[in-house]
Amino acid sequence: MTLRLTVESDAWHAHVRDVVASYGDVLPVVKGNGYGFGRAELMPHAQAISRDVAVGTVHELDDVAATQRPFVLTPVGVGAGDVARRDAVLAITSTHDLGVLKQLGVANPVVIKIESSMHRYGIAATEAGDLRKRAEAAGHQVVAWSVHLPLAGSDDSHAAEAIAIAGALATDLPLHLSHIGAAVQQVRAATAHHVVMRTGTHLWLGDKSMVALHADVIAVRATTFGTAGYRATKIPTGANTHLVMVGCGSSHGVGALSDVGALSDVGALSDGSSPFHFARQRLAMLEPPHMHTTMLCIPSDLHLREGDWVDVQQPMTRVYPDVIVWR
Repeated sequence: MTLRLTVESDAWHAHVRDVVASYGDVLPVVKGNGYGFGRAELMPHAQAISRDVAVGTVHELDDVAATQRPFVLTPVGVGAGDVARRDAVLAITSTHDLGVLKQLGVANPVVIKIESSMHRYGIAATEAGDLRKRAEAAGHQVVAWSVHLPLAGSDDSHAAEAIAIAGALATDLPLHLSHIGAAVQQVRAATAHHVVMRTGTHLWLGDKSMVALHADVIAVRATTFGTAGYRATKIPTGANTHLVMVGCGSSHGVGALSDVGALSDVGALSDGSSPFHFARQRLAMLEPPHMHTTMLCIPSDLHLREGDWVDVQQPMTRVYPDVIVWR
């Protein structure tokens, strides 16, 4: 049973080079599931771009080579326990975050996250100078400002927002930006800050034609019974219906396309929500994916056989392939 990720190697490497060339100074991001590649797979590619690399949380620091300087994007929080590396650059947004670092007994360098129209993390730009003074007084080196812009809106609107925020920030620190595209050059032209483009999804997955997910067919059987699966789901009637078992499931992060952000058994299981395809036809799931297998219910005239591969449509930021094939 295998969920396989296939990558068009030459095209993928060319895309990564083009993104770095167009953005200028880049901070590559390798976090979460490693954008479907796995963090360990992407780390050498990130290291080829920059000595610095951004990870999602302190729990991902073990994947970062000793020769790389990690930037942690999410504030540490009281549940972190410990920070594995004293050279890791941590994110702070408030005096509370400084208190957490004091409680953990760490004096790591920090970046100060500035509130954007996303309104997730960050301190108001007008209050950032005071937080910087407090951080430095507590023994932390402040190495950059950080602004995380939303996905909604245009690159030009993001550039305008970044320029407005930058106007309230001291220019002796670099300004880290995300989700701004080529409009980052507008910000560079409008501010005295050294602007660094933080990028992950666009860097590694900007051209989705370069990557494909497939799962292998493990078993095919004609239906001579009325129900099947964990839930004793009723099999659609018809003399030509077959059950097909494919080798991926919830442990791979595979779920119905209607399950936005979910990984298991939520949502309608009509043809419109199945992520599986073969011969340009969507394959209906009998029931939600099991941990390592998904049961499909298909017409026999599709001629699926053991050993075939079916296409799997899933967001790359939530899947965990078993193997990666670079070709």
